[in-house]
Amino acid sequence: MLKAVSLLGYLAMIGGLVTMLLLRRLFSLSPWVIAPQVAAVALMLWARITFGRRSFHAVANPTDGGLVTHGPYRYIRHPIYTAVCLFVTAGAVAHLSGISLLLGGLVWAGALTRMFCEERLVTERYPEYRPYAAKTPRMIPYLF
Repeated sequence: MLKAVSLLGYLAMIGGLVTMLLLRRLFSLSPWVIAPQVAAVALMLWARITFGRRSFHAVANPTDGGLVTHGPYRYIRHPIYTAVCLFVTAGAVAHLSGISLLLGGLVWAGALTRMFCEERLVTERYPEYRPYAAKTPRMIPYLF
């Protein structure tokens, strides 16, 4: 059941992101938008490089190779989802409207859904995830 829910979260993220792109509500020439989006891309690349050659799964599926707790994962548990949410939020704020906020919210809802599903599945596979999660925030240090 968790894997099916995680797939819905993934589809929500992709749907919101692609729709924002198609409606031209994702990018801006403003440095106030470009800066967080560049930071988001850098965070995503750092996380992906740290994660290594492990494959990506559309369905939340813990990968072999142990729990990754270094690189950006030392500071936040979900740096890739954080990066996607930061990127989309900057675009939504730049093109502030009901539809932009709705689509940005869809991406956030999908990311949160994926996070909660992945956490349950990873905890089942890697018992050491509990102490790691207890000391490492999900997305925003000192807040969440």
